[in-house]
Amino acid sequence: MVWDVLNVIGTIAFAMSGAVIAIEAKYDIMGVYILGLITAFGGGAVRNLLTGIPIVELWQQTSLFIIALITITIVFLLPNKAIYNLKLWSIFDAIGLSAFAIQGAMYAYSIELPLLAVMFSAAITGAGGGIIRDVLAQEKPIVFRQEVYLLWAMIAGFIIGMGWAEESYQLYTLFSIILLLRIISNQYGWCLPARTFNKLQGN
Repeated sequence: MVWDVLNVIGTIAFAMSGAVIAIEAKYDIMGVYILGLITAFGGGAVRNLLTGIPIVELWQQTSLFIIALITITIVFLLPNKAIYNLKLWSIFDAIGLSAFAIQGAMYAYSIELPLLAVMFSAAITGAGGGIIRDVLAQEKPIVFRQEVYLLWAMIAGFIIGMGWAEESYQLYTLFSIILLLRIISNQYGWCLPARTFNKLQGN
């Protein structure tokens, strides 16, 4: 039940996020649908490839594809002001990250992968679609900037990999915590350490 709920939540959130970014980038209707679908399913597809799940299973998620297509259509038909407001709400990206990070960790943990693999599965499932979305939208992926983003997915993976969240209420609580942390870190501009490198100028 938790798996299915997180699947739906993450799909809607990331499909909406991808569609909004595509519209902002002035893509045509085909571009909006493609970017929305890639954002919604890209992370799971990469996870499946890296954990040995046949890629054909991706195409068997008919109900999720329908949900994503309906979501993208709604976003595309919204007035400009509503789309602008959606762009301001980073909450959709945070919801997708939280839902898919936990889902990815749950899968890796269920097949008894080691802790690092569970954390990686959480990270790539939660952030993979967003990375592909940003690249296709010609933006720097948010994952590789100073913002605290990928860390929250890895923390979710660590908690699940340690066996500290197995019951439904524990997983929903973890989802809420990761979502809240992502929203707070974005709101207050929390950053991870970073270095800059200036090229030496020749004489």
